[in-house]
Amino acid sequence: MTTDMMTTIYAYTALGIGIMLAAAGLGSAIGWGLICSKALEGIARQPELRPLLMTNLFIFAGLMESFPFIMIAFAMWFLYANPVIGSLHSALMASAPHVPAVAASQTHIAGGH
Repeated sequence: MTTDMMTTIYAYTALGIGIMLAAAGLGSAIGWGLICSKALEGIARQPELRPLLMTNLFIFAGLMESFPFIMIAFAMWFLYANPVIGSLHSALMASAPHVPAVAASQTHIAGGH
């Protein structure tokens, strides 16, 4: 595994994480807006259902709020335990165990010098 390959993988991983977090923020904001607007429309149409609609609003808002946290968990997984690096390393070792660059990267990844 060459340094260029690892740099490219980390760069694309960082780009993917940024897109994931942006989508989580945007999705949550749109979800909050839709939930609140529909609750207010329902209260405006039938004011006597306000307690029921407010209860539903907070339940669905809580569910909507879990989406960004799940996306943050996936982003941290890709950032700190990147599965692509391990898979690439295994594939390269299986295909060319005698190549010095691959052997050197294995020593580097394993913590050797």
